[in-house]
Amino acid sequence: MVARINTVAFQGIDVQPVDVQVQISNGLPAFTIVGLPDKAVAESKERVRAALHALGIALPPKRLTVNMAPADLAKEGSHFDLPIALGLLAAMEVIPKEDLERCVVLGELSLDASIRAVTGILPAAMHAASNDNSLICPFDCGGEAAWAGDLDILAAGDLLQLINHIKGTQVMNRPEARLQDADGRILPDLSSVKGQESAKRALEIAAAGGHNLLMIGPPGSGKSMLASCMSGILPPLSPREALEVSMIHSLAGSLPDGGLLKHRPFRDPHHSASLPALIGGGQRVKPGEISLAHNGVLFLDELPEFARGTLESLRQPLETKEALVSRVNGHVRFPANFQLIAAMNPCRCGHLGDPDLECTKAPRCAGDYQAKISGPMLDRMDLQVDVPAVEVADLKAATGESSADVAARVAAAREIQAKRYAAHNVPYSINAKAEGDVLANIGIFDDNAQELLEKSMQSTKLSARGYYRIIRVARTIADLESVKTGQTIEKIGKIHVAEALSYRRTSLS
Repeated sequence: MVARINTVAFQGIDVQPVDVQVQISNGLPAFTIVGLPDKAVAESKERVRAALHALGIALPPKRLTVNMAPADLAKEGSHFDLPIALGLLAAMEVIPKEDLERCVVLGELSLDASIRAVTGILPAAMHAASNDNSLICPFDCGGEAAWAGDLDILAAGDLLQLINHIKGTQVMNRPEARLQDADGRILPDLSSVKGQESAKRALEIAAAGGHNLLMIGPPGSGKSMLASCMSGILPPLSPREALEVSMIHSLAGSLPDGGLLKHRPFRDPHHSASLPALIGGGQRVKPGEISLAHNGVLFLDELPEFARGTLESLRQPLETKEALVSRVNGHVRFPANFQLIAAMNPCRCGHLGDPDLECTKAPRCAGDYQAKISGPMLDRMDLQVDVPAVEVADLKAATGESSADVAARVAAAREIQAKRYAAHNVPYSINAKAEGDVLANIGIFDDNAQELLEKSMQSTKLSARGYYRIIRVARTIADLESVKTGQTIEKIGKIHVAEALSYRRTSLS
């Protein structure tokens, strides 16, 4: 007799269906799992045996074979425990196998038959809903799975509870969708940043248009604090964005409360982070920091201290908005639509240009330090702003604008952009993503602005990429002026181009 249970395997964020086939046949007693299982899957037979023993169920002294099809797809993770256990119970006629034909099953078993939480529940639930199946998952993951929509979900705390429900002696209620509880999260406020009006302006422009930002300044000037304020001025995630981000974090196992994310991610990896940690990879391929920052912010502090190869690996994701992890047996893709905010010192000691504090190796040390950032990488930074040391007078100055005030302008500017791109029927809603014919249609200049941009391109030797990035930034500056004046600005003016050019440099020196 063969029993079949549906489950899934993960290739990046893509979900692959897996058919768990359990056969009990005559022969020498054995328990074999085939179908390219990894170590965690191979060990599941011991967890399953112990869990059934805890319920007083003994495996028959026969040949037990578990095949996971397709056989050429690698099976990784502990979430195959529960499908194997239910397949065995169905093959032993403890539970009716007909009741499990339209179910997708995931869960890890403990030795006492309790069902532990596993990663990837949300994408698995989305897969089940799209195929008109129901879902069986751990109790702790029920709130996460409920976001998949109109889907029948059984979220069981232990195997006995699940068996009783299938046999009709116990009823489990459908779990309720939950949001991650982030009410206790305290975000830095822009009003606490003293001085740095130019940097605050650049931060507002970056938030309004989704542009990349590089801040350069001495230690203690407020670069990291400014970057941490970005989360407080960005608009909240839309329902679709929240679902996308939560699916990635579900695969990474970073949804501990079993809820959907409601705030834009802010990731700030240490400069010692390896290339797989940043881009994604590992023995079991997991999303990296750039994917965990999807629809949010990736902050790289002390930018030149990152390994050269690690930094250069960001160039392609910044353009394609996805991370590609290559393996001998295939390629795995993760979404990586992130906004890059970076900070760095002008030199190793950080005090270039200050005769009282700079080291004796200046300016040669500055050239060596800044050379760690390649020209192509620098070309991808839309805004580059100096953050000078804070003066004593600035520290005693009155409190500036709050994050809430800036966030209101940012939200209004993004609303203007969303309406503009909806009219063009494109899948994005911010200026930083505009390209092709759409960029030509929104990047309309008046005569003075066009002349200024052309002269600047000739004098500074701007690349084509830099040229188009200036257009996008200038369009965002015009949108912010529209918010301020209450009048729609269709053509980009000379003042908008001039400000965009002021945030652009061809070298760090």
